[in-house]
Amino acid sequence: MNLKVIYEDGSVLVVDKPAGVVVFPEGETRRVRAGGSKTLIDYLIEQNPELKNVGEGPRYGVVHRLDKDTSGILLVAKRQEALIFFQKQFKSREVGKKYTALATGVFKEDSGIIETMISRSPQDPRKQKAYPIGSEAPKSARDAITEYKVKEIFEDYTLLDVDIKTGRKHQIRCHLTYIHHPIAGDKLYGFKDSPTPDGLNRQFLHSSYLKIKLPNGNIKEFESDLPKELKMVLEEINPAKQ
Repeated sequence: MNLKVIYEDGSVLVVDKPAGVVVFPEGETRRVRAGGSKTLIDYLIEQNPELKNVGEGPRYGVVHRLDKDTSGILLVAKRQEALIFFQKQFKSREVGKKYTALATGVFKEDSGIIETMISRSPQDPRKQKAYPIGSEAPKSARDAITEYKVKEIFEDYTLLDVDIKTGRKHQIRCHLTYIHHPIAGDKLYGFKDSPTPDGLNRQFLHSSYLKIKLPNGNIKEFESDLPKELKMVLEEINPAKQ
């Protein structure tokens, strides 16, 4: 796999993850791994064997995760001290993270904030479930905050800039479904009658921006353009009716 490297120095590797690749083996991926399927961390370790000395396997230096069918910016620490340094920033919510998402349906507001508790769904262990703040939620539930701004409105879809203030598993996918606008192409969180644009073969979610402080004190901003296949999907969608 020819991974696009956005940035690299002695402490960090920032890669542009393609869709369709698992970042590191966990759950079902770990069980089927014997079949020969490689994860992103496998490819990275082939190119950077020193990553095996960072963190613990199977995650090693991966600072944050992206779902298999989510593309975009992924941060990998190359040294143990750097991993701890970055993890502290994520935990204290000092990292700027933005995504581009195509949601089903037309949004009435130009922007909004989704704030809930999130925990594993009792109905489907593959999914997360959002609970309103103040409602009775499982003890495992944790707060999750997602902000969004409308970029463009189409006939049956809305293109969003999404800024997550917390990093819960499946947070954006879960939250957009919670407000009845699941991500286009999301087979796990979409509704039975959710439309899917022609040519879209995965969830339309892309990690487009990351802002973080490096161990040397410099604050860096990284950007990733929308992949070609997602741009082509947008070009084929009907524009909003006037």
